[in-house]
Amino acid sequence: MSQIAITGSTGHVGGLVAAQLASLAPRLVVRDTSRAPRIAGATVVEAEYSDAAAAVTALTGVDLLFMVSSSEAVDRREQHRTFIRAAAEAGVGHIVYTSFFGADPDAVFTLGRDHADAEAAIRESGMAFTLLRDNFYSDLLPYFADDAGVIRGPAGHGRVAAVARADVADVASAVLRDPGAHADVVYELTGPEALTLAEVAARAGAVLGRPLAYAAETVEEAYASRAHYGAEPWQLDAWVSTYTAIADGEVSRVTGDVRTVTGNAPRTIERALGGL
Repeated sequence: MSQIAITGSTGHVGGLVAAQLASLAPRLVVRDTSRAPRIAGATVVEAEYSDAAAAVTALTGVDLLFMVSSSEAVDRREQHRTFIRAAAEAGVGHIVYTSFFGADPDAVFTLGRDHADAEAAIRESGMAFTLLRDNFYSDLLPYFADDAGVIRGPAGHGRVAAVARADVADVASAVLRDPGAHADVVYELTGPEALTLAEVAARAGAVLGRPLAYAAETVEEAYASRAHYGAEPWQLDAWVSTYTAIADGEVSRVTGDVRTVTGNAPRTIERALGGL
């Protein structure tokens, strides 16, 4: 039996995957062991993506790695590359990475460019790989709303085929249970339909019992309305380009990859939010 390592288990997707694969006695690689989920049979080791030595130690003896992309950071690309190099050095044979639907060096969504860089590093590493290119998460979009219940941004009438985080976890778990069947494959994970943000707001609001709405901004207005956060320019670019990627149509395509891998239809936004 292969030794599986899972990163991101203190987060939503990684936590779901760790729970689903508990019977396989996974190794949970976390930054803070005190926050690791308590899963019978799992072992917990500590390592940060940016700490090459600790990562090699944590991954030695691991055959199969589920790598959840790191938190947004100015040095995110180097964090990813350091950890990927460490995985290869430790002898990992197959890496499953949570990428982004629009991953490309010229992606409108600026963080999609970071994922393209990680994908390039994985392809160069010599490890077998499975790339899970997740669209935006349908169960997080409603929480882009401000205190007045308004999602504001320059998305126009563009559509997004957002995917439920639970579907991403189901796909990842299926891949990790039978990695050979998914080696060197790219999956593009979406929900069952492409919605405008106005439709997202209306349908999510009905589930959450809270009136939600979408208000279009220009790009200039979007930067101005977020300036008070004092974020660095790269972070502002990421926030605003979330919406411009929707406006551009970059994330509107619906795929059947969730069903292909899991055998189940992807969740609607209502199901993603727990309403049905």
